[in-house]
Amino acid sequence: MSIRVRYFASLKDRVGRAEDEIEFDEIKTVADVWLAANNQQAIPEHILAAVNMEYVTLEKAVNDGDEVAFFPPVTGG
Repeated sequence: MSIRVRYFASLKDRVGRAEDEIEFDEIKTVADVWLAANNQQAIPEHILAAVNMEYVTLEKAVNDGDEVAFFPPVTGG
């Protein structure tokens, strides 16, 4: 399974890169994508995620060829 992973805003700075391309057979959910791409480090609190440009929960199933994006919490004023 090949999945493109993208990081935005301050989260990009936190992980030290803008994107990854990961290939794993055991990835089933968005949460699994985070763990695989980030050496099993815990997912930051209140993180937002999207699959193919649609916001989803971390339990959302992923498929081969999906793009998974992670965003820090957003506030407005």
